[in-house]
Amino acid sequence: MKYLALVLAAACQSAQPADVSATGVELIDAPAGVADVASLVRVTALQLAVRHRRLVVYVGATWCEPCQQIHAAIAAHQLDATFPDLSLLVFDFDRDEPALDKAGYTSPFIPLFALPAPDGRASERREFGGKHAVDNVPLLTGKLRRLLD
Repeated sequence: MKYLALVLAAACQSAQPADVSATGVELIDAPAGVADVASLVRVTALQLAVRHRRLVVYVGATWCEPCQQIHAAIAAHQLDATFPDLSLLVFDFDRDEPALDKAGYTSPFIPLFALPAPDGRASERREFGGKHAVDNVPLLTGKLRRLLD
């Protein structure tokens, strides 16, 4: 509970006026060492709701080829028209795996895209996995569409 209060206080202090005109996919890097993923997800969801953005928890890894491809597509704004109000809270599987496991954000493959439940834990709505040596952007875009429909 103390952690949640600290996260909320930090969020309020660092909050900037919402830019409601901003559109496109937004990547939000989860801080290293997060012990309570569900609390962070809950706070992030509240912040994004004020900005009328949808939250998806994204678990990837630096070595993951599909993850690298989707990151590059997002950086190049290739998905902005398809997902104008999407925010991805990004966790690194290798760094955050124990904390992710406690909050239910696990899967047999990465990347993992999961919708959070109201308590910040992972809901049953999730899509995961990519392929090696192919263009994963269309595949992962389809998975995100299915998840958000």
